[in-house]
Amino acid sequence: MSEVTFTKPGTLTPILSHGWDHDRSWTLDSYRARGGYRGLEKALTLEPTQITDMVKASGLRGRGGAGFPTGLKWSFLPPDDGKPRYLVVNADESEPGTCKDIPLLMANPHALIEGMAITARAIRCEHAFIYLRGEVAHVYRRLLAAVREAEEAGLIGQGLGPNGDFNLRITAHAGAGAYICGEETALLDSLEGRRGHPRLKPPFPAVAGLYARPTVVNNVESISQVPGIFANPEGWFAAMGTEKSTGHGFFSVSGHVNNPGQFEAPFGITMRELIEMAGGIRDGHQLKFWTPGGSSTPIFTEAELDVPLDYESVGAAGSMLATRALQVFDETTSVVRVITRWTEFYQHESCGKCTPCREGTYWMKQIMLRLEAGRGKPGDIDLLDEIAGNIAGKSFCALGDAAATPVRSGIAKFREEFEAGLTTPARELFPYEASAVFNQGGTR
Repeated sequence: MSEVTFTKPGTLTPILSHGWDHDRSWTLDSYRARGGYRGLEKALTLEPTQITDMVKASGLRGRGGAGFPTGLKWSFLPPDDGKPRYLVVNADESEPGTCKDIPLLMANPHALIEGMAITARAIRCEHAFIYLRGEVAHVYRRLLAAVREAEEAGLIGQGLGPNGDFNLRITAHAGAGAYICGEETALLDSLEGRRGHPRLKPPFPAVAGLYARPTVVNNVESISQVPGIFANPEGWFAAMGTEKSTGHGFFSVSGHVNNPGQFEAPFGITMRELIEMAGGIRDGHQLKFWTPGGSSTPIFTEAELDVPLDYESVGAAGSMLATRALQVFDETTSVVRVITRWTEFYQHESCGKCTPCREGTYWMKQIMLRLEAGRGKPGDIDLLDEIAGNIAGKSFCALGDAAATPVRSGIAKFREEFEAGLTTPARELFPYEASAVFNQGGTR
């Protein structure tokens, strides 16, 4: 983990992405050549409480969406009773537009393994799990190979640390492709071999998680950022970002920009700066709307281009930073068509456990399909907004909120397009060919 000096918002900070362009960057030799496992070496000389205190002091917040302070989450575990406690890494990245954890695991899996070892030491865990989205078989193979490399090198296993008092086994588990298993308690049920359904909380995983034992569930990026806190001087991590959203993170820019990709930068960078780094909106077009945190967050327009991308500022502007999946859409795009595709996804992925989500997503899909086809009925838009309102905040888990949010946001910002769906198909107002990123020749 190479040392990186403080850079202000608006400047890239290639830390986790440092070395992605190196030959065989995913191997242990490449990772160690870039300073890998120096953080673990230091952490193994510290007491578990010292590790947790350092992560708290860094200000690291969960990178999976909610932004909850990572060290504080670890401290919620009850006192050690000598029985098993677990670390589970949520790698079930499945939401439309979200695409940061899979590239990280593909290019730099040892950052996660090192972070898991440090975290396991902090929470006194001897068996940690990675729950991976099952469709990415190539990433699963790479992850298994990285775990094996770390074991053979003695970086994880039995009798670790200067005193030989730390043991760690890591199990990588591939799920079966259910989006609901990204919800932490549904993930735990799936990991235990049951159908992935959200659990009633409390008890929270910190008290009764995997196998009814105290469990910490963290996102891939959250854990992967832990080694840098220990490999670099005190205050290094907190010197980046903003006062309450410290550090760096991936900003995944996709859609109608000339050069989409992963941009690792301090929190507080703006979308205007990121679009400029991505080569601007595709030639000859202009921005229409964008998502600050993926398909489950309220949409933004050009008016929010200068909002600092940190948890507080984005929240104050009316949306959520979440996974920083920055999807960009230009003026050729139908808002109704985009939200219809998202709604179809959430309806398909609803586990059906609770009535608001199970029934509400079904009826939202029917109305959205009508509007997209130009066959909307009088009162459809108000009914759609009402159904979304009956889902938001009333479903068993956050999937209901995720489904309702883009619908309500789209109606609020682009109601005229929804009204056009009463008479005119979206394909006529916004031809598919105009908004396609690739033409038939295969070029942008």
